[in-house]
Parts: sequence; C-alpha cells; structure tokens
Amino acid sequence: MTVAPPRVTPELVAHYDRPGPRYTSYPTAIEFNASFTADAYGKRLADADARALTPLSVYTHIPFCAERCNFCACHVIASPLGARVTEPYLAHLFREIELVAGALPHRRTVAQYHWGGGTPTYLSVPEIHALLDQFERFFTFAPGAEIAIEVDPRVTTAEQLRALRSRGFNRLSLGVQDLNPETQESIGRVQPPAVTAATIEEAQRLGFRGINIDLIYGLPHQRLASFGATLDSVIALSPDRLAIYSFAFLPWLKGNQKRLGEEVLPVGDAKIALLLLAREKLLGAGYRAIGMDHFAKPDDELSVALDQGRLKRNFMGYSVQDAPDMIGLGVSAIGQVSGAYVQNHKKLSDYYADLDAGRLPVERGYALSADDRLRSDVIQSLMCAFTVDTAALENRYGVSFRRYFAPELRDLSALAAEGMAEITPERISVTPLGQLFVRNLAMCFDRYLAAAQQSAKPRFSRTV
Repeated sequence: MTVAPPRVTPELVAHYDRPGPRYTSYPTAIEFNASFTADAYGKRLADADARALTPLSVYTHIPFCAERCNFCACHVIASPLGARVTEPYLAHLFREIELVAGALPHRRTVAQYHWGGGTPTYLSVPEIHALLDQFERFFTFAPGAEIAIEVDPRVTTAEQLRALRSRGFNRLSLGVQDLNPETQESIGRVQPPAVTAATIEEAQRLGFRGINIDLIYGLPHQRLASFGATLDSVIALSPDRLAIYSFAFLPWLKGNQKRLGEEVLPVGDAKIALLLLAREKLLGAGYRAIGMDHFAKPDDELSVALDQGRLKRNFMGYSVQDAPDMIGLGVSAIGQVSGAYVQNHKKLSDYYADLDAGRLPVERGYALSADDRLRSDVIQSLMCAFTVDTAALENRYGVSFRRYFAPELRDLSALAAEGMAEITPERISVTPLGQLFVRNLAMCFDRYLAAAQQSAKPRFSRTV
C-alpha cells in the first residue's frame, strides 16, 4: 500500500524552517534557573508523597560511553575506563536513590522506569544487578509497569539482555541512526546491520515488547536512495516502534558536532524530503504515525493509547503510563514533581559533592504558574493527539479560550491558512500537513519563545 505524503512546497519549508523547541517540557529547559534549590525540591517531594495512591515515573541517567558520536547532543561522559568511573558513580547514585526514597515514605510504587544515557549497557552485568537491587530496596514496580532501557547494539551483549529481562525489563530502544556506511563513518558510529539485527532477534526471543529503533534524518551524506535503503532494512527487522528524529545541528552548544562537515548535511527541502520518505515507507508498511516523530504498529501500546486519548509526553518521550510525577536520578537527570521541573547537576564533581554532603544534587529547576500549566496542556495536546479540545480546557481552567489566547489564535490562523490546522469554537485540529510542522503550531502558544529567540546563537534545533 502506498500512502501519499502531504504536499510540502519549498516556499512552505523556507518560511517555517526556524529554530524551535521540541517541547519535551513546557516551559522548556532554558527557563530553568538556580533559584529553584534542593530545599524547594524537597518540598515538592513532600507534596508528592501526600498523593500516595498515584504511581511514579522514574528516569535514571547512566552518562558513560566508550566514545562520543559526532552527532550526539546528549549529556555524555566519554571514557574507556569502565569500572573505574562506574564504581564511584553508582555509589553516589545509590545514595541519591536513598535520599529521594526518604522524602517519599508513602509513595514508592513505580509505573514507568527508564534507563537512558549515555549508554546504560556500559554497566557490567554485576553492576546492572547491583543498581536494580538498590532501587528495589526502596521502590516497588506496579503490575504491568513499563521498564525500559536504551541500548547501543555495538556494546550490548546477550548476557546483558538476559540479565535485564530476568530483572523485569520489558522494553528496549536501540540506537541505529542510519545504516549507510558513509553516514556512519561521518558520524563516528560504525554499526553493521548484522549487529543491530542480532540484538533485536535476541530481545524478541527473550520476550521484550515495544522494541523501538531510533533513526535520525538530516545526518551527513544522507540521500533519498541511501535513507530509503536504511528504512527498508529496518522495516524488515519488524520493530514494534520507530522514532524518526530530526538532527539537531548545534555545534556552538555541542562541540563534538564541529567534527561534522556542515556542507554535507541535507537541509531545507532535502531534509524534509527524508522525513516524507520515512512517513511514506512506514505508513505503507502498516505503521501508524504517533505524535511528532514516532511510528508504531497498530497493536502496539502507543497506538492503543493514541486511540484511547491516553498518550502522554515527558522527558522520556511518548508514554502510555498515567504517572504524572517523574523522578530524575543521576547526573543531569530532569524530573517533574508536583508542578515543578527539577534538574540535577550536570558536572559530575558537583553531583558527587552534594551527595557526599547528604544533599539532593539539584542544580536548577522551575515552578510552573497557572498560566504555564494551561499552556503546557495546550502544547501537550498538540504534540500527542494533534488536537486541542478547547471546551474541555475552558471547563478545567475557568477561562474563555478565545479571549485568553486571542493573540496566539491570530498567529495560529496564519498556519491554518496554509492548511496546517482547522480552528473551530470547540477544537483545534492539526491536519496531515500540520503534523510535519507541529512544533511551529505549538510555538504559537509559547509565551517565553520571543525572548529565547533574541540569543545571537539559536538554542533550539530547526523545526524542519
């Protein structure tokens, strides 16, 4: 089955291809500030503890990689030293788990648990067991909990997968990015297709579900023919989900990206053509478009949650779990607790120092206002469901949507005139064309964006 992609003109791309947030949070992380302290976090945890019947979501950051890929924008510590860096890190992470658990004596049930990085399988099998032992001393997984990990097939062994599965991990996300050898060489991540296939085959044999593959479009030397071949090979592996991310080229923020040749990056029309090709192939193969950049099989939990209006979005990506309070553990980790965002120290030495002193290792955070919460709901609805039920928001917040958002609706009307959205008194609906530009639609409701865009160097990736 061939699915015709939305018609995208060069003029449309040129006009709307601008720096903008991905909205894993609203307000975005650039609004976080140091006035939100460990004491403020402690008060939010105490408030969260009072809601003991609601399960938690927990993210744990393992920052280490043997080497840093040239495209990477994650918080990574590249080191070949293995246990010499993981042993002190785990000792401090264990202390953080204990401190957070101490602030949550009545709230220890976890519905969503996620290891990210870095490369979480940088940890040895004994270290994997030790970290899970410590976590399970203080927290209990809810029945049906989503327990997920991000893995690099190049360094993940069958023994590690067996250990993870034996401890309850049930979801796996594999970094692939592209299978084209020229692109792999350029980004410093040579990953033969057979290695990826072997990891998926073993994960499927062990009973992992919701197996996801990450691809990135906009990388060096990507062309329609080569990216099409990557897509065909990945579809043949039959993952349950795929995430097709836009490459965020920010060399002024991520020094490792300076090793990439900007002249070989597909941009503008060439870049969005890669996304359109991915949509055409994945939809034609029976996958469904989920939110901004995900695709899933019709029977996958993401598809079911989309149909039931339960799809959520947080710092771990799209989620099906109803766990609005998210605890972030580990260096640089971000959480969302009781109406506030909180981020741990990004420098390992600062993270260690606070924990050695018995303090929660908070670097910065942000407490949401009533206006932030309303706008966050609007943006989350756009990013997750491609629709906003304005009448429901009026009832929830006691406002007139049209009066409250009069300037925003004028901006949105310009995109609607381009065929990206339909606006009625009761609803905003994103069209198939608008789904490609949903970040631009969400930007209409971002009251902080104008100030953020005054920076000499953009702080966000481009929307196309």
